Amino acid sequence: MMRNKRPLNPEHTQSHLPMGGLIRSRINRLFAILGGLVSAQILILWAAEPLSFFEAVWLTMTTLVTVGYGDYSPVTPVGRISTIVLMFVSAITLLTLIVSDYIEYRFYRRERILTGRWIYKMKDHIVIINTPRSGGEQYFMRFASQIRSVPEYHTVPIMLLTRQFPGGLPAELSDCGVVHFHGAGNDPEALKSVHAGSAKHIIVLAADESDPMSDSLTFDIAHRLAESNLGGRTTVECVGDHNRARFKALGVRTTIRPVRTYPEIMVRSVVAPGSEKVLEDMFNYERDHPHRYDLKLDDLTWADIVSALIRHGIGTALAYIDHDNEVICHPDTNAEVEGKGLIVLVRSSETPEVSVVEEALDRYREFLKQWRTMHEQNQKAATDSSEEPPSAGGSER
Repeated sequence: MMRNKRPLNPEHTQSHLPMGGLIRSRINRLFAILGGLVSAQILILWAAEPLSFFEAVWLTMTTLVTVGYGDYSPVTPVGRISTIVLMFVSAITLLTLIVSDYIEYRFYRRERILTGRWIYKMKDHIVIINTPRSGGEQYFMRFASQIRSVPEYHTVPIMLLTRQFPGGLPAELSDCGVVHFHGAGNDPEALKSVHAGSAKHIIVLAADESDPMSDSLTFDIAHRLAESNLGGRTTVECVGDHNRARFKALGVRTTIRPVRTYPEIMVRSVVAPGSEKVLEDMFNYERDHPHRYDLKLDDLTWADIVSALIRHGIGTALAYIDHDNEVICHPDTNAEVEGKGLIVLVRSSETPEVSVVEEALDRYREFLKQWRTMHEQNQKAATDSSEEPPSAGGSER
């Protein structure tokens, strides 16, 4: 600042105080002074002029807003002097300063929101800490769209705590109801600014999904959250599987691998804890994996196929392939399936051959055939017994 250049308002030199609070405090003081001047003017007009109290209020207010209908006006020297001093010089000037400060506050608030430095009043929201190294905008957009599709999360606010987007969030993210705060997850003041203690869910993304060293930063953030008893609300991404036990010891609710192309896994971990484990297993061959079996399907319902595979310990049927090569997920349970293949979730260590699956389906067909035969025989026996004539002794009576 130049030596002889003074700030517009003296409060601007108090850099240790939040500017928004300074502007609001100044507006409140100006309103208090304005209220005193207006009250004094009303009382003077009421006492010195031939006006009722309501007429004095009306004249004061029309003078303040410079409307001047002309229906009333001061006629005594005291009333005219007070109008010049209290209204024309003081009150109208104060009102102009109030409007000016309000506009300044609105610009200040907008600038703080754009740069991620505005502190929102939030509760039961979702806090996401860190930003993917690449494709962060697309990741957050897909996450927001997926979480919004869950009815109970349709209106839940989403807060990003990140050092990305210093110039403001992209319009597409803002339209999804996402806001951000410029800071780091290992900064206690930043966690306080995003109201982590009042959040419904806290998500800590890996700083680098391909570098196991990023688990150190994630652990530091998770440790700070655990110290505030927030581990039960926290979901973290862990690059190295050997670090999962450390996060579990902290009391973190869910630990998952970073899967940037499928934020749906993160959404599932938030809205349905535990389901992310099933989805994670589908992306590797450690325990289970989806396997395709090419075989003819024409006389069994989907319920029959699922039951047959489970009864024979093969796996869980996920979908089937119809004759047009379309993968049909969640088919009608009681409708007969016609297709040329199955997608089955099987154990990676013991993946059955297609002949085993065909044998299981054939055995289930035989089981259904025997069951239907027994059912028909029982029905026929029940019908025959109901058609037998009554005994002779019963007819005599």
